[in-house]
Amino acid sequence: MDSLRVFIGHDKREQTAYNVCKFSLERHSSIPLEIEPISSSHPLYKREWHLDGEQKIDNIDGRPFSTDFAFARFLVPAVSGYNGWALFCDCDFLFRADIAELLVHNDTSRALYCVHHNFWPNSPIKMDNKAQQPYYRKCWSSFALWNCGHPANRMYLTPDVVNKATGRTLHTFSWLEDSLIGSLSEEWNWLGGHSSLDIVPKAIHYTEGGPWFPHRQNVHYALEWKEELALYNASNQREQEYGREEARV
Repeated sequence: MDSLRVFIGHDKREQTAYNVCKFSLERHSSIPLEIEPISSSHPLYKREWHLDGEQKIDNIDGRPFSTDFAFARFLVPAVSGYNGWALFCDCDFLFRADIAELLVHNDTSRALYCVHHNFWPNSPIKMDNKAQQPYYRKCWSSFALWNCGHPANRMYLTPDVVNKATGRTLHTFSWLEDSLIGSLSEEWNWLGGHSSLDIVPKAIHYTEGGPWFPHRQNVHYALEWKEELALYNASNQREQEYGREEARV
C-alpha cells in the first residue's frame, strides 16, 4: 500500500481532540493519508436514538452510548466500497509514530487487525459523565485496521446491518471467527489508566478523558497532548496567514 485511507470518529463536542488526532497522524506519517471524519451525520447512517436526560439511548437495544461515532465506525468497509485497507480510530488518540508501520499487517485472510485488549472499566461512568458499558472485547473497535474487501465484511457488514444490529453484536465483531481477527501490539492502542506504563505507546488512547476536558489536565501524557495542540495551532495560524497573503496577490 502506497497510501492509507483513515477514518477518525468525529463528535462536535470533541472537535479539538479530533484536530490534534488528525494532525499527529499526518505529522508522523511517511505515506500519503486520506483522512476523513466519520459520524452519525454520514448519509448511510440511519440508526435511531433518543435522549434520557442528557444520555443518548440507542433505540435498537435500549442501551446508552456516548459519541456520534459509536456505531458509524462500522460503516468503514461500506464507505470504502468494500475495497482495500482502511484504518478507523476514535478521536481521543495521539499518534507518536509512523502509521505506515501498520502496513506490514496486510494478510488478506484476516478481516481486520486490532489490539486484543482484556479491558474491563473501573467505573460505570465515562469521562464526560456518560454511562460506561462493560462488555467482551471492549475497546477492540476503537482502533481497527479493516480489510474492507474481506468476504466476511462484505457479506455481513452492510449499512442495513450497521443500522439494525445491536451494539454488542457490532463492537464484539460477532460475525467474525476468532482466526479472522488479527492482533496488533498494545503500543498501537495504549489505554490511558489501564495499559502498563512499561509499554512505550505509539498511539495513546485517552480512554479516561484527555486534557481537552478541564478535569483531565493531569492524565498520563497530558503534557505531550498539549504540546501537540500547540504545534497544531501554530501550523493552523501559518496556513491562515499564508492564505491571507495569497488573497492579497
